[in-house]
Amino acid sequence: VFQKWVNREISNFHYLIQLNTMAGRTYNDLAQYPVFPWILRDYTSEELDLNNPAVFRDLSKPIGVVNEKNAKTVKEKYENFEDPLGMIDKFHYGTHYSNAAGVMHYLIRVEPFTTLHIQLQSGRFDCADRQFHSIPATWQALMDNPNDVKELIPEFFYFPEFLENQNGFNLGQLQSSKEVVNDVVLPKWAHSPEDFIYKHRKALESEYVSAHLHEWIDLIFGYKQRGPAAVEALNVFYYCTYEGAVDLDALTDEKERKALEGMINNFGQTPCQL
Repeated sequence: VFQKWVNREISNFHYLIQLNTMAGRTYNDLAQYPVFPWILRDYTSEELDLNNPAVFRDLSKPIGVVNEKNAKTVKEKYENFEDPLGMIDKFHYGTHYSNAAGVMHYLIRVEPFTTLHIQLQSGRFDCADRQFHSIPATWQALMDNPNDVKELIPEFFYFPEFLENQNGFNLGQLQSSKEVVNDVVLPKWAHSPEDFIYKHRKALESEYVSAHLHEWIDLIFGYKQRGPAAVEALNVFYYCTYEGAVDLDALTDEKERKALEGMINNFGQTPCQL
């Protein structure tokens, strides 16, 4: 697959799907759903110029520190973390770039994810302000908050329906503006959900992303995923998210085992290292 990708016989989209599959990720498990990168950082221009490198996100950095301002906070958190019991390793992020709640967050407007979201929120929709209501606002929140590190899901590149409230769900209204949450608010350069998907997919297959995608792959699937390279790249997550970090079979206490399983399932999982 790698050779085919290098020779440009398969698309960036196809290559990412293949890597996700090899790393044990699947559409059948919300806790290990395929993960895709944010690739753009321009969600405000009237036109999207894919020949301008400035419209793209820096793919060599984890999403939590794409905004340079957050790097200092993230570094300090890592350096100052001390577990009194000595069991928990230092980490940059206490949350994860891919977890079940995040997948439901993006797909709240389509079943079965609507029902799953309602079950997760004890029988009702989460408050409107916490919902996925706008692509530009979601990006802005990532830039402002180093604790929000959600990457994207594959649907952002092929499935316009998830951006529309076709079922007419009552998702409430935003506290600040009293705006009713309905269809997802798109970047100015997208004239419809279909137009967004078309341009976003085009951006994924652009020359810039083709030249830099391997940098993001190193962070998520490759050598910068753990160890000294991950520390240097500000890419260390909570210990429970890594494969083999916890030996569940060695836990004799059923309660403790259940608690850890729940944590791993809800927290997010780092893909197997390829």
